[in-house]
Amino acid sequence: MHGLFNRALQCFLRDTYGSDLWHRVARDAHLALPDFESMLQYDIAVTEDVLRAASRHLGRTRESVLEDLGNHLIASPSLDAVRRLLLFGGVGFRDFLHSLEDFPGRCQLALPGVDVPHLTLREDEDGYVLICSWELDGVGHLAMGLLRAMADDYGALAFLEHLGPTPEGEAVSIRLVEAQLFAARPFELSVRA
Repeated sequence: MHGLFNRALQCFLRDTYGSDLWHRVARDAHLALPDFESMLQYDIAVTEDVLRAASRHLGRTRESVLEDLGNHLIASPSLDAVRRLLLFGGVGFRDFLHSLEDFPGRCQLALPGVDVPHLTLREDEDGYVLICSWELDGVGHLAMGLLRAMADDYGALAFLEHLGPTPEGEAVSIRLVEAQLFAARPFELSVRA
């Protein structure tokens, strides 16, 4: 697992629940060092240990922790780079959805070697189904949090449902109710100094 993901998980837990919780999670997950290095690779078992410990300490399911992490990746000002990378996908939420299959390529351009989920979008009679495959079980829940935050960003109203595993990956149903329900969150191409 790429260190960027583990570092994002650490920042989410620390920023949302405090340093004390993060240190308890790190201790219970038997981390050699309490901080992840963004540019290192970690065994997936380390990530699983952190998720298990976080779930236990928070009294929440692993899936809900992953969904909140997905939301945090977009909503947190400290992780604005992820939001910016996703917003290059289009001017509206529908455009964004159609650009999701290109997201791994955009990530590779920004950071060669980074490991991100493979995404496939399909249209169906109710809207869309996003198939997410990755080495991490629960990637569909992570995607749901991310999609929910992006819908808010675009001012769209979308209903999301985790449909479970398929032979190709985890499926998430996306029903776009209103493409522009309220004003989108401001976005500027350049980063302010």
